[in-house]
Amino acid sequence: MRDLVDQIISGNRRALAKAITLIESSHPDHQIEAQELLSKLLCFTGKSIRLGLSGIPGVGKSTLIETFGKMLTSQGLQVAVLTIDPSSKISGGSILGDKTRMEQLARDDMAFIRSSPSKGILGGVARHTRDAMMILEAAGFDVIIIETVGVGQSEVAVAEFVDMFLLLLSPGGGDELQGIKRGIMEIADLVIINKADGDFKNAAVIAAADCRNALHLMQAKSPNWTVKVLQTSALENRGIEEIWDTIQSFKEIMIKSGEFEARRQQQNISAIWSEVNTLLLDQIKGQNFDKIDALEQAVKNNKITPLEAAKELLNSVTD
Repeated sequence: MRDLVDQIISGNRRALAKAITLIESSHPDHQIEAQELLSKLLCFTGKSIRLGLSGIPGVGKSTLIETFGKMLTSQGLQVAVLTIDPSSKISGGSILGDKTRMEQLARDDMAFIRSSPSKGILGGVARHTRDAMMILEAAGFDVIIIETVGVGQSEVAVAEFVDMFLLLLSPGGGDELQGIKRGIMEIADLVIINKADGDFKNAAVIAAADCRNALHLMQAKSPNWTVKVLQTSALENRGIEEIWDTIQSFKEIMIKSGEFEARRQQQNISAIWSEVNTLLLDQIKGQNFDKIDALEQAVKNNKITPLEAAKELLNSVTD
């Protein structure tokens, strides 16, 4: 374990991959080792800027991340990307193809890309994304980007453990109208209209104006920051530096106001209850198989309500 910790701190890529595989394992022994590892790495975390990025499939998340990531590495910054791929409801499998979609960045010595399956976790993230982020912070990465599943209005969980949430929209596709719906728009710290090129240039201008109008109608997420709306073209490499300038401005303002650290502290508290929910569910499913089967049959046959069944399962653990 000491050797693995030293290798992670030195930025060894094989050690990083091994550590993330360890924390993602469901084997009880591996889970114990993973917690020991995270405890030893805790004092080395907290120095990265954590970014969450979401948008519907086809909006250009991977292309933008690659262009943005290459710009950062060219400036001498180390970039880590954690991508979450949707898992099949039928087979449970995931494609995990983000290294293929970000081929140039994947070959960059200053970058590290890791794909993880969502395994049905709601909110567009995987169960151990936060832990993986801690490992990457300990390895010294300057910027950590979490790319969510990208399924729409449910992409809110990632905001619970990043410093800044970036929402990607595409012009002319109706995304800006969907974004006006309260939910994902309210948690955004920066809105990016991507694909603002070719025939979509004028549509991007209109989409940006619509988003700004929508944001004015919503309660501000922070009293210290006004959400910006930018237009970019990842293909033409336009507006990418402006994204980084905005992120740096955001960090500076939030640190100065004290909100940066306050957010992180609140996120740590939220993580407690997230883990409680997960552990409690694991404990219920890990025992009382006969009772679970009997209660499921009773609910199927309309003999008891789902709430009654849930309370009985909870009582079986807490008694």
